[in-house]
Amino acid sequence: MISTRLAPLLSLLLSAAIFGFFYAWVCSTMWGLDAADPAVAIQAMQAMNASVRNAVFFPAFFLTPVVLALTSGLLFRDHQRGAATCFGLAAGVYLLGGFGVTVLFNVPMNEALAAVIVPEATETANRIWQDYSGRWQFLNQIRTVASGLAVLLAGAGLLRIR
Repeated sequence: MISTRLAPLLSLLLSAAIFGFFYAWVCSTMWGLDAADPAVAIQAMQAMNASVRNAVFFPAFFLTPVVLALTSGLLFRDHQRGAATCFGLAAGVYLLGGFGVTVLFNVPMNEALAAVIVPEATETANRIWQDYSGRWQFLNQIRTVASGLAVLLAGAGLLRIR
């Protein structure tokens, strides 16, 4: 069983890991792809989306809301309501703004892009990439803000533990 001392630290670590993952897409990856030839950008994004389904990504993406909620429950049990509330809010914010946005919007967009056969015509590839990139980046910014807020809330929760 995970302890009340370990759970908050694990919550912060997982929250920070997924925030860093989404943040990297905001500040470098997508800008680099936007600067590339659109056919190359499509192929690269297809490859990155296929490679992200792995055991290293799994804990940060899937277990973050579970561990945050578990931490909240453990702290409530220990009568640390302020800290528990922070971790509970972190779980909700990430679940809706990080996990939910990904599952409902980014993943279907990624699956649609995966089905694209990269066109030889530059104009066609450019149109496909432009249609995808702008919307995907907007949604990723939502995920980044939500997961960053989850990190801050987990940090606030840690500060409130007696």
